[in-house]
This record gives sequence, structure tokens and C-alpha cells, in this order.
Amino acid sequence: MPLAPSMGTLVDDAAAAYGDRPAYVFFEAGVTVTFAGLARAANRAANILRAKGVGRGDHVALMAPNGPAMPAIWLGLAKLGAAVVLVNSRYTARELDYVLRDSRAVLLIVGAALRGVYEDIPDKSLGPDRVLMLGGEFEALTAADTFAPTEPVDTDDVVNIQYTSGTTGFPKGCMLTQRYWLTIGWVKAQILGFRLHRALYNQNLFYLDGPIFLMLALYTGAAIYIVDRPSLSRFGPWVREHGLEYCYFFEAGMRQPETPLDRGCGLKFVHIFGLTRSLHAPLEARFGCIARESFGMSECGAGTMMPFEAADMVGSGSCGWPAPYRRAAILDPAGRPVATGEQGELWLKGPGMMLGYYNRPDANVETFRDGWMRTGDLFRMDDRGYLTIVGRLKDMIRRNAENIAVREVEEVLRGLPGLAEVAVVPVPDAIVGEEVKAYLQLKDGLTKSEVTPEVVLDHCRRLLAPFKVPRFIAYRATFPKTESDRVEKKKLVAESADLRADSFDRVDGVWR
Repeated sequence: MPLAPSMGTLVDDAAAAYGDRPAYVFFEAGVTVTFAGLARAANRAANILRAKGVGRGDHVALMAPNGPAMPAIWLGLAKLGAAVVLVNSRYTARELDYVLRDSRAVLLIVGAALRGVYEDIPDKSLGPDRVLMLGGEFEALTAADTFAPTEPVDTDDVVNIQYTSGTTGFPKGCMLTQRYWLTIGWVKAQILGFRLHRALYNQNLFYLDGPIFLMLALYTGAAIYIVDRPSLSRFGPWVREHGLEYCYFFEAGMRQPETPLDRGCGLKFVHIFGLTRSLHAPLEARFGCIARESFGMSECGAGTMMPFEAADMVGSGSCGWPAPYRRAAILDPAGRPVATGEQGELWLKGPGMMLGYYNRPDANVETFRDGWMRTGDLFRMDDRGYLTIVGRLKDMIRRNAENIAVREVEEVLRGLPGLAEVAVVPVPDAIVGEEVKAYLQLKDGLTKSEVTPEVVLDHCRRLLAPFKVPRFIAYRATFPKTESDRVEKKKLVAESADLRADSFDRVDGVWR
């Protein structure tokens, strides 16, 4: 099946094919958007944005809670040949300001409840005349729900500047093209192994996974049930009430109380990501579904996928073979292939990956070589070609679905007067995967009664999204250092069998 020539064409084709069938169901809000209605809403958004001066190649920032305006605006921008910059709705003014400047956004569309984040930016790169508010102002604008393009749009146009945390501090913007989304949507539709009718999206739409599920609807004619706010405790009732067949499943869901209704909930297939191996078979038994690992990144979309039929790999920890349109290589630091069973860095190649990092030539040189992209993740391959992730080259913390750049948190901490040195490390956690821990060395003459954990945390809360704020705070007289005077984190972590010990725990409010 050939890819559509553009995302706008795919929207129009889906409207013609599926008409009044539900496309997106915001079931908590009682709002259903049909495929025909989605096409009209995307056309209207394109006309509104064009009237605001947005054209091909422009970047528009969107910071909003889950709601039907988000997919309409994204697809409307695709029809214009413009790009959306999806902003995490938990970002602070500092973080929003960075994204607006770095992406060179010409317009900000912001949810009414988040307008204050924009207002708190001291030296704004966008004036109030370049801000549209959802929840009244945007909706009140009049525009036709048919769209006549004035410029050509094709699959190589950038349609997302998708920010992803990197090792150099602030996030980098991945330039994702229409081909990227057309490819990943087609791949997702092909690997399900059954005809999909209803899927659950239990995350925020600003994540990469949000547009993936939106594309899945356009390719399959399935209805995507989208939550107002993510929840684990309501997952089971949602699935049973709405007959949902597919979703992403995160490990914390296995810690919810089990009920006799779980097995008959109706789930057919779930994708899992780094699930503890011993939980894989119990998950399938509990919910009566097939669960398969996969690996992906903002940079490459779908990287590897475990085949639907690979029941013998349950509990193996493997994330499968290269996804359709992908080639994979496991290479050593010199760029040479490693032997079967040996670990090395995963490199990927294929159409429909990011063009590169926006305005980051140095990062692009480091990431790409002869059409191959370095993932920064360590893998090994067995004699059947199955790939298993074994670690990360990147200095990152993975908390729930969020990637946290260690360097960004460290740079914020270094901005607090009284700190001589800092080091941030991940702490394994059974619920969220990894928590953030900050080791602090105070300047001479200061004590932790003067630079208290609450002083540190208040500083972080002002400048970091809540998920980046350290949970654990520990004080040190000195740090182990390398010959180049960098903190030797491996030695630091190895000093304690329990990284929670001798730390202030922000969540429980106690010293451990």
C-alpha cells in the first residue's frame, strides 16, 4: 500500500472512506469527532492560521490540555505545509520561553488555563498579538470548513518540531516530516494482527505517542478514545466500559489492584516498553491479551518491534526485529559491527526518520553518518536477529513516560547561590521507573540548615516542570572526580547500596 502524498490528503481520504464514523472520542468530556468532522475542523484551523499569517515552513507552538482542538490544529498546519511545536503543558515560563525562542515560533496557541505561563515570561519573544487562546478566543474565530491550498505540500515538509531531552541540557527539536508520520502510521496499522475498532490513548497528546495514535485512526478507521488526564486507577473501567482493544501499557498498571473483571475486559493487544521480564506472562494472563515489546524514539519513530506471532519471546526482554522501513546495526565505538551476543550501540537507517535537530548542526554531525542514525542506546542481537536493549549511552533519567536530561537539572541547580558542585543521578523506582536524585556540595562556610532541601526544591519548582524536580536531595563534603575534574558518577552511585539512604525524600517529607 503506497503512502499518501501528504497528511492533508490522508485526512481527506479518511473522511471520504469513513465519513460519520467516530475518529477521536474524548469520552470524559462527552465529545466525539467523526472522520468527516475532523476534516472540516482541520480545514477551519488551516484557514484561521493562514489568516494569522502562517504559511509553509512556519512554526506554531501549541501548549494545551487534551482536547479536540489539538489534532485539528496539527492537521490544519499540515495542510498549510507548516509545523507544530507541541509544548509540554507542565512546562514553566522558563521552559516555554526556551522552546518559543529555539523553535522560532511565529505564533503561540495556548490553553486558557495555561495562559499564565506565557504571561510569566519576563522578556517575551512573542508579543500578545501573536498569541491565540484556546477555550474561547480561537473557537470564536470564523473561517470556512473547506480549504483551498495556495502552496504545494509534500511528504518532505516538516510538520513537527518535536522537542526531546538530550544530554546537552535543554531539549533539542527533532524535525519530523509528513513522511515520518505517514510511515509510522502505516507501520502501526500493519503490525496489530487484527482489525482494530477502538483504542485507548491514556497519555497527554503533546507526547510523540499522541500524533502516532491520531495517525493510526486515519489509517485504520478505528476510533481513538482519548482521556482528559492520564490515569492508571481508571484504566480497567475505561477498557471494559468502551470495549477498547489496544493501548500502550506501562508497568505501573500491574501494581493496580487485580479484579476478576480484568481478564474479560476485551483487550486484544498492548504494546509494552521495558517491562520487567517476570511481569510479561502475568500481564497477558491477567488481561487475556497479547503484549509485545517495541523500541522507538522521537528521532526515528518506530525502531524495533516484536512480531505479533512471537509467543515464544514472552518474558525474554527482547524488543524484536527492526520495524518495517528500518535497518539496524549494532556497532562498537569505532563504528565496527560487534559479534552476535555482544553489546554495542544501536544504529538505525531508513525512510521516514527525522531530518535532524533544528538549528543544531553539531548534534546532527554527531548523530548521523552515511544515512545511519545513532540512537545512543546499547543493544545486543541474538543468533535469530532479536534485539535487546541493555543500557544507555546518554546521561538521561526515564521517569514514567518522560525523558529527563540530567544536565538540564544540574544547570538549574548550579544557578542556586550557595552550591559549589552538583550531580544528578537516577534512582530505580518500582512505580515510576526512575526518580531524580541530586547530590549537593555547599560552598565553604554554608550548612544544610542554611541551604535547606526546601530552598533547593523551591528553586527547582520555579524553573523546572514538576516531573524534573528532584525527589531525593543529599549533601556531600566532596565528590569523586575524574582527571578532567568531572564528577565520577559511577563511583558516587557505587558508594551506597540504597540510593535513597541519607537523603531528604521530597514526596514523603522525611530524611531517610
